Amino acid sequence: MSGVLYIVATPIGNLDDITLRAIEILRKVDLIAAEDTRHSQRLLGHLGIKKPMVSIHQHNENHRFQQLIETLQGGADIALISDAGTPLLSDPGFPLVRAARAAKIKICPVPGACSIIAALSAAGLPLEPFTFVGFLSQKNQERIRSLERYKRLQGTLVLLESSHRIERLMQQLVEVMPDNLVVVAKELTKSHENFLQGRAKDILEMLCEDSALCRGEFVVLIDNSEKIDQADDQGDIDMLQILLQQLPLNKAVKIASQLSGRKRNNLYQIALQMNQHKANSSDE
Repeated sequence: MSGVLYIVATPIGNLDDITLRAIEILRKVDLIAAEDTRHSQRLLGHLGIKKPMVSIHQHNENHRFQQLIETLQGGADIALISDAGTPLLSDPGFPLVRAARAAKIKICPVPGACSIIAALSAAGLPLEPFTFVGFLSQKNQERIRSLERYKRLQGTLVLLESSHRIERLMQQLVEVMPDNLVVVAKELTKSHENFLQGRAKDILEMLCEDSALCRGEFVVLIDNSEKIDQADDQGDIDMLQILLQQLPLNKAVKIASQLSGRKRNNLYQIALQMNQHKANSSDE
């Protein structure tokens, strides 16, 4: 009989945020697969847990997961943990979980700390819907293209960023989404936890004035809940106009909504106005 793969969330800063169930699971499993065994050893030492450990990180996970699948198939229970928070969310583990699912191995989530949810809960921005973006590319042009694409999505956008790129991200938001409200959650649950709020330009000024604010790990939340309702993107309007020349209104609106990310009701109203304008022009 195969063992169980436990996906165990660990603290994102404050070690007291570990759950009682997570402690129990870490104590009983046969092996712990950790993103960084040296980092995780500090947590296990704090909990008084001694277990065999193996590393699974972005550089080895594509071949290491097969060894772990064989171990699970041999009947051993394994706990997968990342350096902080919930595994797989911008952390290693996806190939292992996918392979375990394909092998019909039982996978059991052990929920707990998650920087994304923690930031959303305290930011005061709309929560429904939100889009988790994660880390952007390190290449400037790819970052800009991604931001241009994501700004079409309605709701709150959630990004992760490191200390040496946080200022660059704010500069790019000034360029791409200058009017959006932004909340930057810094060092969540740690002693230097802080929330910065304002337009990207405002936050960039804060970072430039106080270099200490640039240190740490960041969750960046962008309020895009109203931006998409503004029917001022001429490109999307032009697209809808072309579709209306070939398709019935409802079909044109549906396709335009899927391609642009705009709300269907919003595009439907634009389409009605276009048809009305066309009818009025024909009557003249």
